[in-house]
Amino acid sequence: MFHHKDSLEALNQHLPLKQKIISAHRVIMEKFDFIARIAITLYDPETRILKTYIDSSGGDQPLKHYEALLENAGSLKEILDKGQPRVVNNLVTFEHGKHEHTRRVGRQGYAASYTMPMFHSGRFFGFLFFNSYKPDVFDEKTLKDLDIFGHLVSLIVINELSMFNVMDAALKTTSDITHMRDPETGSHLDRMSRYSRLIAQALAEKYELDDTYIEHIFMFSPLHDVGKIAIPDTILLKPGPLDEKERKIMNNHTSIGRAMIDGIVANFGLDCIEQIDVLKNIAEFHHEAMNGSGYPSGKKGSEIPLEARIVAVADIFDALTSIRPYKKAWSNDEAFNLLKQLAGEKLDSDCVNALINNRVEIERIQQQFQENFYG
Repeated sequence: MFHHKDSLEALNQHLPLKQKIISAHRVIMEKFDFIARIAITLYDPETRILKTYIDSSGGDQPLKHYEALLENAGSLKEILDKGQPRVVNNLVTFEHGKHEHTRRVGRQGYAASYTMPMFHSGRFFGFLFFNSYKPDVFDEKTLKDLDIFGHLVSLIVINELSMFNVMDAALKTTSDITHMRDPETGSHLDRMSRYSRLIAQALAEKYELDDTYIEHIFMFSPLHDVGKIAIPDTILLKPGPLDEKERKIMNNHTSIGRAMIDGIVANFGLDCIEQIDVLKNIAEFHHEAMNGSGYPSGKKGSEIPLEARIVAVADIFDALTSIRPYKKAWSNDEAFNLLKQLAGEKLDSDCVNALINNRVEIERIQQQFQENFYG
């Protein structure tokens, strides 16, 4: 009666998303052994950028840490415009393709691919790729079966991203209840989250960061100051400098933020979110300093989680280059000079250099996410 074993039982377990994708890939290979890789890219509708996110392969990483405008990926844009998947049974010409991502796929040696657009409640959020080293493998019968597996994998990803959305919505709702009194704007969060991602991408090789970690930095960084909602108006909105007592109260926002996140994770059953510690570390430790003079724990150097070091640089840079009631916006050069002075003492030198060395991208982000003072 109980002789059958569920081939996808791994999906019931508390596993990271990548392990679930790998498990699904193993089951698919039992029927279609030519499927060498499953890969997923995510779409950012605000910037129209496609970003590599997660895959089931080991050494096959033709598009590691890669992103591109949807408009610059003509074949993928055509898939989206048509709202239908694409079959390519011979990729022999891809190595000499026009775009960098096309050439990389060709150089990897894939001979065929099946690409499905992924939608959630009618909203496009990315692409799913089945790659094969063998040509002419995607016949009609195979495709019908792969459609089922493709939608299964898509639902696994949707479930993971939905948990992020629940977390984000819960924290934002909490902020709304307390009137979202922090004077920092939504544009600040748009910019600093993308600066954080930029820094993480630049450090990916040195610190062996995968695309999932980089994307989580982007997703979680806007929640770094969530604990400020518990700070009294007299302190949070004070136009001048804080006195010692007020500063001590303000500094509590990191510990409060961590406690809020712990509570929401427990109350909503979100402990299964992959890399949830990245969010907790960002909220609690983004005001630590490399020389140990920061708060709340006085951590030094590498004791400070990398994600907190990354967000600290992104947050300070955007604060310097933004208008506040008590100051004008600094130029990028002025902000860069201060970051260099703080590097090694207050801020992580690798993170500072990673940001400064990407000026073109910084200016693009600034142009796209300008302040809207008229709401």
